[in-house]
Amino acid sequence: MTSEPYLVIGAERPAPWLIACDHATNRIPPSVAGGTLGLSDDEMARHIAYDIGAEGVSRTLADTLNAPAILSRFSRLVIDPNRGEDDPTLIMRVYDGTIVPGNRNLDAAERERRLNTFYRPYHAAYAELAARRRDTIVVAIHSFTPRLFGREPRPWHVGVLFDPRDERLSRPLLTHLHAQSDLVVGENEPYAGHLAGDAIDRHGLIPGRPNVLIELRHDLIETPEQQASWGSRLAGLLEAARIDANL
Repeated sequence: MTSEPYLVIGAERPAPWLIACDHATNRIPPSVAGGTLGLSDDEMARHIAYDIGAEGVSRTLADTLNAPAILSRFSRLVIDPNRGEDDPTLIMRVYDGTIVPGNRNLDAAERERRLNTFYRPYHAAYAELAARRRDTIVVAIHSFTPRLFGREPRPWHVGVLFDPRDERLSRPLLTHLHAQSDLVVGENEPYAGHLAGDAIDRHGLIPGRPNVLIELRHDLIETPEQQASWGSRLAGLLEAARIDANL
């Protein structure tokens, strides 16, 4: 396991794509409360700690597209790299009904330490990869739970999240996804498509790079075989969308 707060794969690969997986792992680094936030192994295996299956999909997608990828190496419960620094959900004290003991009494000094140790180095590496060429296309891979505690089941197999200010890639991708007869596709579902200061805002929208965030329901990507299948499938759909968008 790398000691860095991120892992870069294929930095020299030639494709314009950049694959990002902000919530790739449920790892709590040893420097954070001795490697535990006070949650059981069962809780740490839930979606509250990471995006289940997203890392495997991202790796296959990057390999298939011959593109670089950046993966986080710390749990979103340590600090969430897909939030702005001033977002109140940057470090969660309660998530989907679960209290996070190691975050309950977090002080300003520990918050700043986590920013400097994990969050800021991740985004610095992300920015460097994105700036490697002028035509970078940013694709963020996430997964979502089929059902939040006390809520209705989510029907979507895949969601495409985007901001209306830049639909260059998302619209043609949605067209290709809607043409897949076996899929229920969400447009800015199960979440709204943009938060100020989030990773896509920072590395896609603000610099003017084509971008899209893809959410996969995690019961569809739990096994390595499912992850490889979805990674390959998305690669073809994204390439078709890129050609349609003349990117």
